[in-house]
Amino acid sequence: MSIYDHTIKTMDGNALSMSAYAGKVLLIVNTAPKCGFAPQYEGLESLYETYKDQGFEVLDFPCNQFMNQAPGTDEEIKAFCTLNYGTQFPTFSKIDVNGPEADPLYVFLRKAQPKDQTGDKVSFMSKIMRSDKIKWNFTKFLVDREGNVVKRFAPSYTPDKIIPYIEKLL
Repeated sequence: MSIYDHTIKTMDGNALSMSAYAGKVLLIVNTAPKCGFAPQYEGLESLYETYKDQGFEVLDFPCNQFMNQAPGTDEEIKAFCTLNYGTQFPTFSKIDVNGPEADPLYVFLRKAQPKDQTGDKVSFMSKIMRSDKIKWNFTKFLVDREGNVVKRFAPSYTPDKIIPYIEKLL
């Protein structure tokens, strides 16, 4: 199975095949507007603006599984992000990233890159939670133009640190 075999739900409730993004470099992120990492929306938007014309996309998947930090409807979340952080990249319908109701795309991503592989020291959370589960909001997955999940970045790994990895794939 490939990343392009998955279907995601748009904010208006329609199904969209991930094959719509074939040939692009993707940064897939589970987000939450009330999270302490929410200022990363600005960095994500900066990446999007800088590289979108070169075949790069940020795909935003709000998730309310971590301390109820993504409350509200899909539309309210999108409006908040657009108003407060100027986001223009695609935001999709709210999903679960862990557990029995986890979106199949995230099950695939977690299996493809079961742990953070940034070259940084192993975080305390990674040490105590040795599994493929998403640990928190703003976990990021980098996908190459062929649909291979090549890196998983911890929530604390800011978008500006991802630039060299993106540029290498573009």
